[in-house]
Amino acid sequence: MGIVKIDDELHAEVRRASAVMCRSINAQAEFWMKIGMLAEANPTLPFTEIVRAELAAVQTPLADAIAA
Repeated sequence: MGIVKIDDELHAEVRRASAVMCRSINAQAEFWMKIGMLAEANPTLPFTEIVRAELAAVQTPLADAIAA
């Protein structure tokens, strides 16, 4: 685990998003970093496909619900 320095404006955006998504600030930042990394590695996949693939990887029925 380490510390990531981000500017105050981005931190405020993470704080607001974390409240809406019911995640901690750290969990929200980690989610955005992971999705961003996957989006860069798979530039032709839309966000919903990236999330579906991640849900399928952990074998959750939500992956099927998103695909529908």
